[in-house]
Amino acid sequence: MLFGKYINKYYLKYLPFLLFGIAALIFVDLVETQLPEYLGNIIDILNDGLNNGTTVTFDQISYYLWAMLICAGIMMVCRILWRFGIIHFSHKAQEGLRHDMFVKAERLSVDYYQTNKVGTVMAWFTTDIETIGDFLSWGTVQLVDCTFLSVVVIIKMLRTNVHLTVIALIPIALIVVWGALVEKFVSVKWEQRQKAYDRLYDFTEENFTGIRVIKAFVKETKELHAFAKIAKRNQDVNFSFGRMSILFDVIIEIIISLIFAILFGFGGWIIYSVANGQAINFFGYNSTLTIGELTEFIGLFDLLIWPMIAMGMMITSFGRARTSLKRITTYLDSPEIIKNVENPVVLGDISGKITFNHLTFKYKEDGEEILKDLTFEINPGEIVGVVGKIGSGKSTLANLLLRLYNVPEGSLFIDDQDIMLCDIDSVRNNISYSPQDNFLFSDTISNNISFSSDESDETRIKESAIFADVDKDVVDFKNGYDTILGERGVTVSGGQKQRLSLARAFYKNSPVMILDDTVSAVDVKTEEMILNNIHKERSGKTTIVIASRVSTVTNMDRILVLVDGRVDAFDTHEKLMKTSQAYQKMVFLQKLEKEVEESK
Repeated sequence: MLFGKYINKYYLKYLPFLLFGIAALIFVDLVETQLPEYLGNIIDILNDGLNNGTTVTFDQISYYLWAMLICAGIMMVCRILWRFGIIHFSHKAQEGLRHDMFVKAERLSVDYYQTNKVGTVMAWFTTDIETIGDFLSWGTVQLVDCTFLSVVVIIKMLRTNVHLTVIALIPIALIVVWGALVEKFVSVKWEQRQKAYDRLYDFTEENFTGIRVIKAFVKETKELHAFAKIAKRNQDVNFSFGRMSILFDVIIEIIISLIFAILFGFGGWIIYSVANGQAINFFGYNSTLTIGELTEFIGLFDLLIWPMIAMGMMITSFGRARTSLKRITTYLDSPEIIKNVENPVVLGDISGKITFNHLTFKYKEDGEEILKDLTFEINPGEIVGVVGKIGSGKSTLANLLLRLYNVPEGSLFIDDQDIMLCDIDSVRNNISYSPQDNFLFSDTISNNISFSSDESDETRIKESAIFADVDKDVVDFKNGYDTILGERGVTVSGGQKQRLSLARAFYKNSPVMILDDTVSAVDVKTEEMILNNIHKERSGKTTIVIASRVSTVTNMDRILVLVDGRVDAFDTHEKLMKTSQAYQKMVFLQKLEKEVEESK
């Protein structure tokens, strides 16, 4: 059996299914071991009739024939039952484990996915869970047959002929020793195979995601060659694992064939010697054997072949499953950096007051400081613009407000409540967000806009689209709001993606809304329309507009100017033009850029 702290609970939870399946499997094994005995009795009856010159009637063997037929029927029914019990248990365990992993994926910080590739994580969710599931189902069958069926068969073999049983069991002991040695190598090879598969998965996922860039730069051939190299390494590792597994199976098959040859030869010699009146004595014990008993013994040994093969399969399967469970356990043991404190403050409907108090932040403990000693306050209902050069920390500011990263206690407050002491869900429920990458799901436009709600409000969806000035684009689509967007919104333009993302944020109607460079891909007229809607529809609600163009924020209540992660100034446009050299420079450069473009 496969045990681990994340899988043990499923043995308890679905124990009735597992026990029911095992009981049905054991019953199959018991019934199956009767068949060689019935067959041997039939052969002895026929042989006695031949030797005595008497005619054997159907009545003499009908009991055994009917018994064999009934056994076959019972075995058929019980095999269906054990499959239902054991495989159902396996599927339920996989389902539960996959659910635990998905919940873990949602709880892990954004930083985790910046250090672990998506392809690798997906491999844990697919091949590793399937490997564990295979062992929980067929591995359980193999384990039961290796133990129970082997014991029952060996007892019956000993009753039939002790000497033949000893001859058969010595090589079987060698198989057990060989299997124990091989299991260690199986685990190592399987881990190498899974890591190679991770690299293949990572490369493939990255190429599919960036397919437009690859095509734009005509790098299909280059990427194909790179894929071929990774695939070849994956192939080599798989071949190495396959060769080892085949070698193990071949050695077992050879040993089994040799045992068969020895049993037939030795058993035939005993029968011949007894028939000629010669006593066969081993270690002080006489050995007698009839043709029927030899047939029964060979039939029993034939039943023992499956447990021996199953043992080999179980050893390799256990090695794979143990390695996969180790990988999954490492994933589930990953520390959850972003989590609630004990007895957190649950925020209700907030006013939208945001306070930064000497906040300093860096993504890694030994990394560079991204935000440095930020101290400012956003008043409830204020519409604030945030500007600064690339890398000045604008998006980081948004991420901290969404509690995607930890900050020092006492450095960031929402409605005078320390964000580090607040319930994370309640913080995020009070903030609507339009990210810089404008991620859209492969779903209808309607469902993308109403993503924050479990139930769609068609009126609110349309209002949100009008707010983002994207309604006229949507109604021009053949299926309107029921149009299915491609993966990551690939079927719409960059400006449409931005506006749909803005509509999604507006639909949530939160006390605080953060727009991270949401209008950079739209024309000036559309931008002006959206900004007017923000002032009109978001009046009295806190709104933070992060922009790359100064013209976007000139009419905001106040503008925060960031320079190298520090607050350079925080005031109105008019006052900044008098007090902030950094802001003046940005305005001058963008005005100059506009004049150059107009002169072309």
